[in-house]
Amino acid sequence: MGVSCGSYLRQTWERAADRYSRFFHCLSDPTRRSALSLKVALVILHLVVAGVLFLFDYDLIEKTRREPWYTAVYVSLFVATLVQYFVTAGTSPGYVLDAQKAVDERDASARRALLASKQPASSKNGSVVITMDGRNYQRGNTTAWTKLVMDLYPPVASTRNLTCPYCNVIQPPRSKHCHDCDKCILQFDHHCAWLGTCIGQGNHCRFWWYLCEETALCIWTSILYTGYLKSHISKAWWADVILIILLLALIICLIFLLLLLLFHSYLIMTNQTTYELVRRRRIVYLRGIPERVYPFNQGICRNLYLFCCARTGMYRMEALPTAEELEEKSRPYTCSDVLSCRCC
Repeated sequence: MGVSCGSYLRQTWERAADRYSRFFHCLSDPTRRSALSLKVALVILHLVVAGVLFLFDYDLIEKTRREPWYTAVYVSLFVATLVQYFVTAGTSPGYVLDAQKAVDERDASARRALLASKQPASSKNGSVVITMDGRNYQRGNTTAWTKLVMDLYPPVASTRNLTCPYCNVIQPPRSKHCHDCDKCILQFDHHCAWLGTCIGQGNHCRFWWYLCEETALCIWTSILYTGYLKSHISKAWWADVILIILLLALIICLIFLLLLLLFHSYLIMTNQTTYELVRRRRIVYLRGIPERVYPFNQGICRNLYLFCCARTGMYRMEALPTAEELEEKSRPYTCSDVLSCRCC
């Protein structure tokens, strides 16, 4: 009787889970289910930290009645931080396969336009010249993507060494295959477990802004917690043990967020990624470059512009610098360089 009852319950549960997964496809995948659980946990954590404060701090409630703009600004920052989190998590980091598809489709459309206009090809072998993000490349016997990517490497580079064994696609410089996402990422920085996605060329800027907003929210909330505890310092400490524990957790999070924000700000100003900085000796094209030389650095101002403003071309790829450019970058700064703002 007990065995049949257990079997019935198990079958009922399996049928219910199957029916539930039909309506919510994201819950049928364990990876997506884990990422969704993290997002729900983050929202609950934010609501608990802010809700406990407004539940216990009567002075803050009174201040809200007198100065509603103060709480309105705090709530706006609170909502903007959560929105930025979900926008960053939902933004594509820039997949190499998507870039390859865009290049090949653009090449095919250019070839169709050329054939429709019945114009002669740009060279004797019938190749077509296409421009992508200011770079011209030709379609000959090789595919458009292969031609474009190989032009970014030195002439001695081999396609066999640059092809991802998992995606079977030629990787441009600064890209890497992420085993968590199972895709190659343009300008790969790291895989963020908290966001449930990779950080790459497509969402690194949004990730930085999320860090800024989360840090600001954490600082403001810590100030509110500290103000409450100072005004109730005469009370026994165990009366506010919940707020003390939350304040300690906020301080730990704040230290982590500040360090992470400063670290990514440094990476942005030098046009590096976390992967390039940490795994520099494992990256083939960076092994022979001195430690203090940043091959993709174009000056602080130019780096900031490329990071913040030059995002209209989703699939912007950078060529490896030549030996002359590396020699120029490795040259130590002089007084005249500082006066001429060479670092900028």
